[in-house]
Amino acid sequence: MEILSQMWSLLGLLTVMQNVLPSQLVSLLHSFYENLQDLLSPYSYFEIPEFNGYCGVDLNDLYRHVNLYLNAVNHSPAAACRRVTLSRSPSSNRISFAVAPNHTVHDNFNGHRLAWTHQVDTVQDSLDEKRSFTLRLPKRHRHSLLSPYLAHVTSRAEEFERVSRERRLFTNNNGSGSFESGWVSVPFRHPSTFDTLALEPELKKQIKEDLTAFSNGKDFYHRVGRAWKRGYLLHGPPGSGKSSLIAAIANFLCYDVYDLELTKVSDNSELRSLLIQTTNRSIIVIEDIDCSLDLTADRMLKKTNANAITTTNPKWKSGKSKTTSLRCSGEESGRVTLSGLLNFTDGLWSCCGEERLVVFTTNHRDSVDPALVRCGRMDVHVSLGTCGVHAFKELVKNYLGVESHVMFENVEGCIRNGGSLTPAQVGEILLRNRDDADVAMREVVSAMQSRMLVVGGGGRGGGEGWDQTDNEETAVGVGLRSPESVLMMGSPDNWDGRKRKQHGLNNCEKKVKFFVRLRSLTKSDSGR
Repeated sequence: MEILSQMWSLLGLLTVMQNVLPSQLVSLLHSFYENLQDLLSPYSYFEIPEFNGYCGVDLNDLYRHVNLYLNAVNHSPAAACRRVTLSRSPSSNRISFAVAPNHTVHDNFNGHRLAWTHQVDTVQDSLDEKRSFTLRLPKRHRHSLLSPYLAHVTSRAEEFERVSRERRLFTNNNGSGSFESGWVSVPFRHPSTFDTLALEPELKKQIKEDLTAFSNGKDFYHRVGRAWKRGYLLHGPPGSGKSSLIAAIANFLCYDVYDLELTKVSDNSELRSLLIQTTNRSIIVIEDIDCSLDLTADRMLKKTNANAITTTNPKWKSGKSKTTSLRCSGEESGRVTLSGLLNFTDGLWSCCGEERLVVFTTNHRDSVDPALVRCGRMDVHVSLGTCGVHAFKELVKNYLGVESHVMFENVEGCIRNGGSLTPAQVGEILLRNRDDADVAMREVVSAMQSRMLVVGGGGRGGGEGWDQTDNEETAVGVGLRSPESVLMMGSPDNWDGRKRKQHGLNNCEKKVKFFVRLRSLTKSDSGR
């Protein structure tokens, strides 16, 4: 009681002195007390306000990073705080922690204990609040701790923001080239992941390793002087999983998706405008690139026009006149040209952003102009075919919840003999019979056997617009074995040579089979 009495007396004395002494002297004594406290304290304090300067307009980016770092769900400091605020946005199921006002959370970095205090003060004669974070760290190590710790905070905050933010699916407006309304978007919530994809395990591993190396390659791309982007060409029959693979890549990297419809783009200028509006950490997708525009005909048209002009008027042989005529026939025709699309994927304008994937899909790779798929534009070519054994088992596990079945051997035999189906075809059968695994497996085997008869008889199959000759172009080995999905990187010339060699072997085998069948028919006629 005596101590409390003395404390109250001291407080009363201080109050009287504050009212009696001049304000300048009181301010001087207060400053002297703070300096004495800082001198005797073993800690250093750094304040990070919400806004830069005194106007309260420019948001402090470091404050935002600290707030994300402390409020991350998988981060322990905020979760261990004595009082936290929980929040969840309407568009996300993720729950985030928020440090309560004027509370302190502790963190550890390189064996040192640090503390963050969330200070919230009410502005006098206003409803506004002044927010800031105060960092406390050991004074002896502040020079060696401050910079690496803030870099660690920024890195973790950016990673948390990338994973937790709501991702969007964009599409371009019809005939709108303005900067404000070039794209419209909806939330991207596609459920496809690499765990649910019907791909061979080795192919999944290769794609994931390549994507991981790309997303972590900022320093590498800057060091070698290349734009931080990567091109993917996905080709294969309808139903082979091209769109599902794009969704799985977006979910794996947590990127936005820009679905570019070339038929809605009026000219090359609008195409560049749309490219400028795309954000970093995004995937730009052009599906069915061979059907979107007749880009391959551009070169033939220019060559035909040039020959016709040169033939009819020899004076047009000069380079300047020919260039002028080609420009008039192509770029001034008011449409997207092959040159404009090439600049979109690999020109100077393609470097206006970072960490972006450009993905083309097609059902027929040979129909795509070679300039679009060369190295530097499409770095990775993924050939998606029919289901292999591992991919089929993955589908059965996902749809039916079955990891083994007595009819797996029958399915493997059908696949080896050319009866393999696309993932979409298998998935439809399994979905229709998901309540009875035995019925589903019998129907799959029946469909594969029918496929074998169609292939053996030279008929069509494998999806709308896709015949057996297309399957043979990507087949591995000789015979009726179904193609497996593969990933290829390097020079496309090597792939074309390998494909031509394989195609020649397939043609030879066709001729042999034809003569064998002709001989059997001749024998049967002579027998009659």
